[in-house]
Amino acid sequence: MTTQSSDRDRALGARGEEFAALLHHPSAGVLLALLDNPVLDETQLCLLLERKDLPTEVLEEVAGRKHLLKSYRVKRALAFHVRTPRLVGLRLLRDLYLMDLVQLTLSPAVLTELRRSAEDQLLARLPQLPLGPKITLARRGPARVAGGLLAEGHAQILRVVLDNPNLTEAQILKALSREKIPLVVTQGIAGHKKWAHVYNIRLALARNPSSPLATILAYLPELTVSDLRELAAPGIVAENLRKYLQAEIHRRLSVREKSPSAAETSEAPRASKAD
Repeated sequence: MTTQSSDRDRALGARGEEFAALLHHPSAGVLLALLDNPVLDETQLCLLLERKDLPTEVLEEVAGRKHLLKSYRVKRALAFHVRTPRLVGLRLLRDLYLMDLVQLTLSPAVLTELRRSAEDQLLARLPQLPLGPKITLARRGPARVAGGLLAEGHAQILRVVLDNPNLTEAQILKALSREKIPLVVTQGIAGHKKWAHVYNIRLALARNPSSPLATILAYLPELTVSDLRELAAPGIVAENLRKYLQAEIHRRLSVREKSPSAAETSEAPRASKAD
């Protein structure tokens, strides 16, 4: 009998400390034999799944045994394991609790595809979630989920989600690109201590018909002439705002004609904000 066969036989009948020691065995055959040992319980299996070097075939075998997946702890450990096969991980996502999905989306060790699918799961659940979990997601959720909550326009969520450190400029611009967005959203972004000062977000606010006119007018001196011209083209913004844009362009050009060097100096910092 070979040493490997002997170790597998030991694993099938191991008890107590011997069983615990075999959980760290390097052989996949031995670890697979442990799965057939009747003393294996949830705690021991989760200890096994904590091994970062666990062979893929062991993970596949655990995933294929339905009686082992009756344990939520086991399903969660499988979903978070860096070596879990892609299809197995995708299948497990639908069974994860809300905050475990959030944790998975924020884990750098998880496959990009798996993280994105977890975000899709969270976005799909948003309409059915009560306010409490939504506020938790708004505070800690990943960028795409934060963007989805922002677009919903719930007043009690808005300030929380705008302060979410995972929220990105891209997600805010995506929300502002929607034709119909609640007024409270544009007001909240326009009044936020961080996002209200981002140049591209100011441009997006100027384009959005829900944005307060007074807020946009306050932005006009900070926009470059080229952006003002683009916004003033027919059909881009409401006609009343377009008149203000044209007036600002005319004022800027008049200043340039009177003092070219001064106009160039005043334009330079504005152009840099657009970079």
